[in-house]
Amino acid sequence: MSVAVQLGIIVGYLFIALLIGVLAYRVAERTAEDFYLASRTFGTVVLLFTTFATLLSAFTFFAGPNVAYAEGPEWVLVMGLMDGIIFAILWYLIGYKQWLLGQQHEYVTLGEMLGDRFASRRLRGLVAGVSLLWLFPYVMLQQVGAGTALEALTEGAVPYAVGAGLITLFMILYVVVAGMRGIAWTDTLQGAFMLVTTWLAMVWVLAVVGGPSVATGALEAEAAHHLALGSDHYTPQWMLSTAITIGFGVAMFPQVNQRFFAAGSRTVLKRSFALWPILCVLLFVPSFMLGAWARGLDVSIAEGENVLPAMLAEFTPTWFAALVIAGAMAAMMSSSDSMLLSGSSYFTRDLYRPYLEMDLSERREDLIARVGVVLFATGAFVASLYNPATLFELGDAAFSGFAQLALPVLVALYWRRTTRAGITAGIAVSQVFYLSSLFTAVVPSTYGGWTAGLVGMGVGLLVTVVVSLVTSPAADERRAIYFEGLRAD
Repeated sequence: MSVAVQLGIIVGYLFIALLIGVLAYRVAERTAEDFYLASRTFGTVVLLFTTFATLLSAFTFFAGPNVAYAEGPEWVLVMGLMDGIIFAILWYLIGYKQWLLGQQHEYVTLGEMLGDRFASRRLRGLVAGVSLLWLFPYVMLQQVGAGTALEALTEGAVPYAVGAGLITLFMILYVVVAGMRGIAWTDTLQGAFMLVTTWLAMVWVLAVVGGPSVATGALEAEAAHHLALGSDHYTPQWMLSTAITIGFGVAMFPQVNQRFFAAGSRTVLKRSFALWPILCVLLFVPSFMLGAWARGLDVSIAEGENVLPAMLAEFTPTWFAALVIAGAMAAMMSSSDSMLLSGSSYFTRDLYRPYLEMDLSERREDLIARVGVVLFATGAFVASLYNPATLFELGDAAFSGFAQLALPVLVALYWRRTTRAGITAGIAVSQVFYLSSLFTAVVPSTYGGWTAGLVGMGVGLLVTVVVSLVTSPAADERRAIYFEGLRAD
């Protein structure tokens, strides 16, 4: 099959998504709240699948299988089981309370909620700044994934920069036109499509090689240690650290966190988090097992390439491989479009409005938000051309960076004694600690096998509590009224 046909399948799928965005634009209201949150009207299926598809990213379909190929299938336990359960619990502990507050005070962003709770423009800006800092490399991850996937699928006919540029162009067009409503509609389609094609890919490959027992036997012959629980890489400390930081990090991702505000009712929210772990297992098992089995099936992986496209190219027809890669591209787009929308809302609501133009009108905010999408996506694309790190490194850094926000936020939602100084110090110190572990030798990256991301979370929690205990609440901080509202049932 020619490169033109392969690209036609991929571009055609992306144009279907764009058409859905246009339809959503025609029924959307021209308000910032509708652009950001679809007027808080999501039902169970849409909320579940838009959250699901938002996390279907290059990290899941390329980085995860790459780790399974190199280290073994225990990655399924980290992402598919432990992380799914942890996030489902946080969906209830954080998401439900955020939903209650969003209904009462019409919050759109996490920074807006915390800034109002502690009457602090500085805290609001800090949360937005930290979120944008970690969002940027994760948007880059999608563009790096798209570029490398298209380059591998077309055997170099489509260069890396062209592939990354293609996904960036569609992201910009789609988000500017669609807003949250169109994103959610397309996410539902993309989530279902990717689940089906990934399972079909696994069944197809197993049928060609002779079944799961043959694939597993080949893996055992090539790398028997991959089938033993625990290894030099998959230590208990590493697995727990990774599962916890990813689970808590996901809860603080702007594109996920904002969906807590968008649920149409508390019933919708509760049903969605209860179903979440099931969807995680259904997604991660086939994609990560394909990565692990590839090790024993003599699939050749060049330096810097991803295992999933190579596995499909080896054992499935070209048209099917192109279709699955189109789904993976759609998955990257479904993550990136939500990230761009959330990044735009954090910039507009928490930085531009409070610091530059407080009397911003709804129409003007809507326009600035769309312009912000273009600027953010273009900046991430330019940075992605340098391809500074592997997909796993980019994704892992972003998850752990966002995880540093989680415990101070959780404390603020449940502990009335939390003070403005306490939560601000907790967020700032944990961020400095984790950044120092990435870029300096002063702070170690591991502590007896536990990652700096997890240790940083503990530092943030400790600082938040201690500083709150030794400082007094400011007179303008919300207390009784704020927490009474959280008790609504």
